[in-house]
Order: sequence, then C-alpha cells, then structure tokens
Amino acid sequence: MAKNKHKKNKKSGKISNADYEKELYRLQVELVKMQEWVKKKGLRVIVIFEGRDAAGKGGVIKRIRERTSPRVFRIAALPTPTEREKTQLYMQRYISYFPAAGEVVLFDRSWYNRAGVERVMGFCSDEQYQRFLRNTPEMEHAILNDGIILIKYWFEVSKEVQTKRFEARVKDTRKQWKLSPMDLESHKRWYDYSRAKDAMFAATDTPHAPWFVVKADVKKHARLNCITHLLDQIPYQSVPFKAPKLPGRQNKKDYLAPAYDYHTVPEKF
Repeated sequence: MAKNKHKKNKKSGKISNADYEKELYRLQVELVKMQEWVKKKGLRVIVIFEGRDAAGKGGVIKRIRERTSPRVFRIAALPTPTEREKTQLYMQRYISYFPAAGEVVLFDRSWYNRAGVERVMGFCSDEQYQRFLRNTPEMEHAILNDGIILIKYWFEVSKEVQTKRFEARVKDTRKQWKLSPMDLESHKRWYDYSRAKDAMFAATDTPHAPWFVVKADVKKHARLNCITHLLDQIPYQSVPFKAPKLPGRQNKKDYLAPAYDYHTVPEKF
C-alpha cells in the first residue's frame, strides 16, 4: 500500500474532506480487488471489531461494505442470546457464522462480549469468564490452524470524545436508536470497562492472534487507517477482469405496453 501523502488541516489536525473522499475511493477499489482474490483462492477470513461504545466500529464496517459484495463480505452482529443459546457451548452460536471458502465475515462485536459487557454487567459467572480467558487463545489457535485468517481490531476513544458522541446521539433524532441502556452504562462504568479490556488483552493478545488497536478519536482517520491495515493483512493480487460486451436489445416484435393504471409514487422532487 502507498504511504499517505495527504495534508491535514493545520488547525484541526484532520484530513480534509476532499482528501478523505479521494483516499476512501482508492481503498474501496483495493477492497474490491481483495474481494476477487478471496473468491478466486477460496480464502476464509474473520475480522473482529471490538472496542469502546461510540468508537466508530459501525462506520468502518459500513465503508468496507459500501462497494463490496454482501455475498463475500458478510456482517455478523448477533443479538442477545436466547434461553436455548444460553445453554449451548459458548462458542457454538458464533461458529455457525464462520466463513466458507471465498467469504469474509465481519463480526460487529464477537465472542469477546464475554470479556466485556458480560463481565462488567454480571451477565456471566466468574467461572464462565475465567474459562473464556483460558480457552480463547487455544480456540483461536485452532481457527488459524484450520486455515482461517483471523484479524482482531480494538477501537479506542478518549473519555471526552465518547461523551461528545453520546451527547450527539441524545440530540440528533437520527442517532437516538444508537443510544441503548448498555451505552449509558458503558459511559458510567468507564473504568470497569477499562479493567475488563486490560484483562482481556493480557489473556488474548497472543502472537498468533494479536489485537490491533485503532485510535478512533477522529472517525475519518480511524476508517482510513483500519481499512489500510486490513488490506495489508491479506496479501492479494489483481484478478484480471475481461470487460464484457453489452448485448443489444432484442427485437420488439409484437410487444405493446398495457394501458395499466399504475399506482405511481408522487414526484415531489
């Protein structure tokens, strides 16, 4: 990947909107190239997105998915487990979302819920939590040994930035659906979550499955940095594309459009 040569605003220290859009376009082109390579080689890829609430994980996932195929790049965002799922082996419901050949699964939150919200909010027992920390490195080693590429990202924001983003959700009607009771608790329990994150890293930041931390105080920088890093983790080559010739229209013959009174959407714009 080429090094970033874009200039930042001297006052804000942020990339300009024009440079951001230009770089995002370039990265999305590369994502499509990578997608075709993943399909051609039958690769299986898991990308985990974890981090502080309001750290911008969803924004990165959205930009990755904007120009890629949903048949290749799939999002796994699991809801609260059902009563039946609570009795299963903990990893069981996550494994069902694992990729087949030619697929990339983006976990918007993952099995690391157990080391984060479940630990802090008391949704799991201490025994379950300790077992998770012990077993996860071995489980991830088994995933890698089976040939799956596993990449783990942690998005980190400062207390001040998280507060500003939560306040924006309160004020902006379009964002209020993002503000859950768990978000409010994560704001209140900043240091409980900090301790949980530290313990999780100590147990699961391994040589074979390391955590990559994305500094996310500036959303646009986080998006570009994360996508750039992701592309670097999967060596790929351009798959030749043979442009097809657009066929001409068939002969109309005896076709006549019916005089049908369609329910047309009013053209207000």
